[in-house]
Amino acid sequence: MQFQWYPGHMTKAKRQMQEDIKLIDLVIELVDARIPLSSRNPDIDELGKNKARLILMNKSDLADEEAGKLWSAYFQKKGYYVVSLDSRNRNGMKQVTAVVMEACKEKIERDRKRGIMNRPVRAMVVGIPNVGKSTFINSYAGKACAKTGNKPGVTKGKQWIRLNKNVELLDTPGILWPKFEDQTVGLKLALIGAIKDEILNIDELSLELIKVLTAYYPGALQARYGTESRPSTRRRRRQRSCVGSQKPSLCGKGRRD
Repeated sequence: MQFQWYPGHMTKAKRQMQEDIKLIDLVIELVDARIPLSSRNPDIDELGKNKARLILMNKSDLADEEAGKLWSAYFQKKGYYVVSLDSRNRNGMKQVTAVVMEACKEKIERDRKRGIMNRPVRAMVVGIPNVGKSTFINSYAGKACAKTGNKPGVTKGKQWIRLNKNVELLDTPGILWPKFEDQTVGLKLALIGAIKDEILNIDELSLELIKVLTAYYPGALQARYGTESRPSTRRRRRQRSCVGSQKPSLCGKGRRD
């Protein structure tokens, strides 16, 4: 199964973001905490170069907590500010505000020296489709500012939202990139709902999800649905090979995306 989805409105949205970036102090990039690397659009790094950067690992309540800590450390080492959150829950928004102010402290200090007081931080909110940008903005603002939906492509155009005297947000449409060089990335994006269902084979996709859950979280399906299952022949062989391996840490361990 091949994965690709790059409709015309994404090309238009990318051009608009390239125009708007000169107005921006901070790029807030939402990624899906379940697949934090695969849910990063590689074009965002070029778009946001020379800007302060904040990665919000959204839907962290659905993700592997230990893996999330490793990914947070990974992104921080790369120079990003990082916050893990569930954008539906307003409890984490104070932390976001504190990090936004920290990320932009140099800009705020420059303004102060120039005699510019109380100019709000302007942040562009970016990410792939259906990653939760609009839900985050609504929770952050404490009101329904942006249209939301459990499908990709709900946000079609840009929208400025003034949160308070300190922060303004620019909501942008979710965009992918023209070609997935690694189709495994495309599979992961399809599994989390970043690609519209109408162009996917849902039956094949469901089987792929079962394979992923069986490989990395054995017993999860049985626990959820109250069923019993015997390990597949391939899995039994893999388990036997792991027992005799001189590098057991490579067998089902380590950081995963």
